[in-house]
Amino acid sequence: MIKPFTPNDLIRYIYQEMPEVEQELLVQALQSDQALMQEYVEMLSTIEQMDQVQLQPSEKVVKAIKMSAKSTGLEKV
Repeated sequence: MIKPFTPNDLIRYIYQEMPEVEQELLVQALQSDQALMQEYVEMLSTIEQMDQVQLQPSEKVVKAIKMSAKSTGLEKV
């Protein structure tokens, strides 16, 4: 019987946080379960897209942080 794998298991596999024996079982499950494979591919795609996102704070936030730091004497950064 093949262990039913969850999305959390897929994440653990992607980030190599899974014991080798369990990895082997998951690879077998991926080869035989098209739905699980599709979910795995979608997760990889999502992770790749997230890695490409560059976030920057707004100027308003930067000014607020600087003013707060100045008022507490922490402006020397």
